[in-house]
Amino acid sequence: MPWCRTILAASFALTACRAKRADSAAPPALVEALRATESLPRDPDDPAIWVNRSDPSRSLVLGTMKVAAPDGALAVFGLDGRLRHLVTGPDRPNNVDVDYGLDVGGTSTDIAVLTERLGRRLRVYAIAADGSGVQDISAGRLPILEGVAGDAGAPMGIGLYRRPKDGALFAIVAPKAGPKEDYLWQYRLQDDGTGHVKATFARRFGAFGGVGEIEAVAVDDELGYVYYADEDTGIHKYHADPDVADANRELALFGTTGYERDREGLGIYALPGGKGYIVSVDQRPDESVFHVYRREGEPGRPHDHSKVLLSFKGGADGTDGLDVSSAALGPEFPDGIMVAMNSAGRNFLLFRWRDIAAAARPSLAASAP
Repeated sequence: MPWCRTILAASFALTACRAKRADSAAPPALVEALRATESLPRDPDDPAIWVNRSDPSRSLVLGTMKVAAPDGALAVFGLDGRLRHLVTGPDRPNNVDVDYGLDVGGTSTDIAVLTERLGRRLRVYAIAADGSGVQDISAGRLPILEGVAGDAGAPMGIGLYRRPKDGALFAIVAPKAGPKEDYLWQYRLQDDGTGHVKATFARRFGAFGGVGEIEAVAVDDELGYVYYADEDTGIHKYHADPDVADANRELALFGTTGYERDREGLGIYALPGGKGYIVSVDQRPDESVFHVYRREGEPGRPHDHSKVLLSFKGGADGTDGLDVSSAALGPEFPDGIMVAMNSAGRNFLLFRWRDIAAAARPSLAASAP
């Protein structure tokens, strides 16, 4: 008889079932978004979640609008989906990530960092402590991928890594194109002494399958790993710390089957004790499909993420970027949130993690013989 083991955490569960057939053989479950954000005037791409530690219900969703300057923008939404700010100026911004407490001018500052594909640089924004606004603190000082011509010098994906042992902050950047080895670039981000942020090159690393491109990058600060989506190949896993032994050795390649289109956005739902989930999206037109993997791997095999715990859809079209947070964000998102880009609506869909977890049991039960 097949059997199921239920993992309970933070008042909810995702259920992993062992069956003779592959988990991915089950039809995707349906999870409805709680709401959509307001539509942007032009093409959105990637979201990032900023958690307001003083009042989590007033947290923000930041998203890029990927058009050329002067209309390229960083959009700021409340959890109610309303557009709070549209900060124009970036030259075709692509992906964005957030981090907390960078020392800038002697002040602990939460930041959002985005890639400018046409500007060929990073742009850094300080997030007001109460979430009331964002301010550009890069002032054009962050050129990256220098000396590389064409699309190989055009940044797209980004993931921020905060090293636990010393608090050093790094940006891991994926360009529009690159070689089969050393595709990713890593930079340390620091105050430049003038109240702005500088980027210092740290390393290049990362394999590439050679077809499509790499855009989605997600970093697990606590466990020290970076994951990135190779569109036509799978999801790669490496050490995020450039100074650890074997930092450039690939630890895992998973998500190699079960996708019809490009592997795009990635997010990490972190639970205590190193447990949790990795979420990836299959960028299908009309109905993107999301796949959930175990963050901690299999027992005794921490880099084995091959088992699909849940596949689901939720009305998102041609999803590029997504983000996930396990933080309790007020009464509407008590167990966390997933945010996914929605091409058709030019907006972002907000899902309650509780609803995703609730869909796990019937979805996986359907895959049992």
